Amino acid sequence: MADDHLPIVETPKGTPRTRVLRWGSEADTDAFAQSLAASPALRDAFIALEGDLGAGKTTFVRHLLRALGITGRIKSPTYAVVEPHEAPDGLQIFHFDFYRFADPREWDDAGFRDIFAGPGLKLAEWPENAAGRTPVADLAIKIEAMTDDTRSVTLLANTPRGSDLLARIAA
Repeated sequence: MADDHLPIVETPKGTPRTRVLRWGSEADTDAFAQSLAASPALRDAFIALEGDLGAGKTTFVRHLLRALGITGRIKSPTYAVVEPHEAPDGLQIFHFDFYRFADPREWDDAGFRDIFAGPGLKLAEWPENAAGRTPVADLAIKIEAMTDDTRSVTLLANTPRGSDLLARIAA
C-alpha cells in the first residue's frame, strides 16, 4: 500500500486483535469472567461463544452472569433459545443458544432482530447456526477442551468495541 493512502479500516494502534489464553481450572474461567465484567464496553457488546459440546461455553456464561450480579438459577437456553436476565444495575442481558436453531422464520417471530438491534449484552452459543442473521460479534471466544482438562481460549476482536474489551481483559 502506498504511504499516502490510509487503510479504510484501521486497527487501534497497540490494541491486540487476537489473544490466546489457557484456563487451567474453573477458577481461571471465573477470573476471566470477572475481568470481562469490569469493562464498560461490555454493556452493549455481542459476544459469540464457539466450541464443541462440553467445551465450557455455558460454564463461562454462568461465571460472567454471576460477575455481573445475576443471582439465582442460571439455566442454559438450549430449548428456549434465549434466556433474558437483568443485572442489578439495570443492564439487560440476553443469553442465546442457537444449537437447535433451524428455522430462519423463528428469528423474526421471536423478536431476535429487535433484541440484537437494541441495548444490552448479547451472548450467543453456537452462533454459526444463526449465521447471516446476527451482526458481527464484537468479541468471539472460542473454547477448546484439551486432553489434560485445561481449556485453550482464543479471543478475537472483530470491532472497535471488541478491541476495547480485549485490551482491558487481564491476561
